[in-house]
Amino acid sequence: MPVPSADFKKALKRLSETEKEALLLRAVRRDAELYETFRFELLADVTLGQIQEETADRIHELFNVAVTGRLLNRSLVKAVRASVQEAARARRITKNKQLEIDLLVYVLRQCIDHYSGQFDSVYDGFFNATARLAARLPALVLKSLHEDLWVEYKAELDGVLRDLHARSKSRHLKFELPRQFEIPE
Repeated sequence: MPVPSADFKKALKRLSETEKEALLLRAVRRDAELYETFRFELLADVTLGQIQEETADRIHELFNVAVTGRLLNRSLVKAVRASVQEAARARRITKNKQLEIDLLVYVLRQCIDHYSGQFDSVYDGFFNATARLAARLPALVLKSLHEDLWVEYKAELDGVLRDLHARSKSRHLKFELPRQFEIPE
């Protein structure tokens, strides 16, 4: 991301209010994420809960609309990747790391609750993508959140990890999948 130079800042200060407004409107028309960020920061009626709900709806849509039957495993892998990107986008918009983690837990729940039958498929892409997300999430919780919040995620993550370890494919992963969410003392 470019850092505005001193000359740029001076030129920006010399613009009139209407020129600044026109420039800002042009920028938000071109960049949807910038629009969502300004919408969240400037409008009082756009709350963190609303952003979470909108993102959860988009994730739900990715899993239920974008997933096709013919190449189901491949479609599910794409849905997982796109959902992780949606969660990261929500974090960038709101600057809230807990929101991202909550959405990633929601993605894992979507995978396990609705598509766990695909874990037994001869194709292991979807299982690997889900297991990678489940392996990454405990470290993200420990790194991003205050230690008082760690306990809130333990039961959920332990359940997900238990479900994944119950599958025979968990023994053939090329990375370490933790057995449970270890909270440091």
